[in-house]
Amino acid sequence: MQTNFTLRQLQDPDLREADKILRACVHCGFCLATCPTYGVLGDELDSPRGRIYLIKDMLENDKPASPRVAEHIDRCLSCLGCMTTCPSGVDYMHLVDYARVRIEETHLRPWPVRLLRAALAYVLPNPAAFRMAVTLARLARPFADLLPRGLRAIMEFAPAKLPPPSPENRPRIFEAQGRRRMRVALLQGCVQTVLAPEINAATVRLLIRHGVEVIASAGAGCCGALVHHLGRRNDARESARKNVAAWTNLLDRGGLDAVVINAAGCGTMVKDYGFLLRDDPEFAAQAARISGLARDVTEILRDLGLASAKAPRRLAVAYHAACSLQHGQGVHDLGRELLGASGFETREIPDGHLCCGSAGTYNLLQPDLAQELGRRKAAMIERIRPDVVAAGNIGCMVQIARNMARPVVHTAELLDWATGGPCPPAILAAEKQPRH
Repeated sequence: MQTNFTLRQLQDPDLREADKILRACVHCGFCLATCPTYGVLGDELDSPRGRIYLIKDMLENDKPASPRVAEHIDRCLSCLGCMTTCPSGVDYMHLVDYARVRIEETHLRPWPVRLLRAALAYVLPNPAAFRMAVTLARLARPFADLLPRGLRAIMEFAPAKLPPPSPENRPRIFEAQGRRRMRVALLQGCVQTVLAPEINAATVRLLIRHGVEVIASAGAGCCGALVHHLGRRNDARESARKNVAAWTNLLDRGGLDAVVINAAGCGTMVKDYGFLLRDDPEFAAQAARISGLARDVTEILRDLGLASAKAPRRLAVAYHAACSLQHGQGVHDLGRELLGASGFETREIPDGHLCCGSAGTYNLLQPDLAQELGRRKAAMIERIRPDVVAAGNIGCMVQIARNMARPVVHTAELLDWATGGPCPPAILAAEKQPRH
């Protein structure tokens, strides 16, 4: 793609990077076939190629984002399926991330939207505030029909009951069982610690059983992905700096073999810290080092090798590869391979490369589109009739579970069960339901 940035514009490192990305695009249109929003809406401006044209026009002409540009960029899931299918290697992720920043800086959204986005940016990364918000949402559910569509979406996602906080989500060291093979830091997360603390508990049990010392470090918190995709780059950088500082402290005081992440969206973000903080004189080198250590939990288990894994039951498992894992990190079938090696019967989901519609805050900000994508994903899963659905990302788990009755669990929960841990709570709860 030909670009026409001025020499003055190219002095800006963000525009220089955008120029390089834009020039890689050859207009081939391969991305249209793998874009979920284009598949639903049929509008090329809701495809990666169309959005690239809008971004190019906005940046080259150095003009504020128009409502039209904001609308089509807001509809992008950042699922990154386009990057997997692109033959030219267009770095769409960083281009659309920067477009979101420009929109946030130059476009004045309607005040109810601004209020909702600001509330999400404050509440979701803060476990205490999120727990309180979920409690309030449950109390307000009887009045949901009186609320705007965006607030109704929040009510719909509030679970009927919240699990109590888990000790795995407090700073501490979990000693390895037997000979220590690795020493890792575990990103505890934010939303996940409130909605599904059993995921971190299963991850810790699974890792220490394989000779891994696990550190839940003080000072580390939200990865920054939620605010980053809202265009709030400064907030995202601040979260990244806190995590980098906490994990660098561990590196300097005994070393680390990896930073382990069990939420795929967070993993994509942490693996990109080196880029996010590339111009930060204090943190650039440390951030690049941390990004190089970031691993999804399935990557760690692949490297260590599963020990004495045997599925307690021959369950049929539909493995959902989260977009942020398969497209964002290039980790495609690893979870399914590990589950199969553990004795579960794994079944491939048709069109498994397509997004479920969760995408961080997307299902709250674009509830109608997200719901349509969720229904489509559930229908694809139902076609293979699994006993249980496994995924490696809390957002996907919540989105899929609200669209179907089958139990949805984290991959680490099943692997923990297969190597001596307890049965996942979602499976136990499903077994208690009356059969029809």
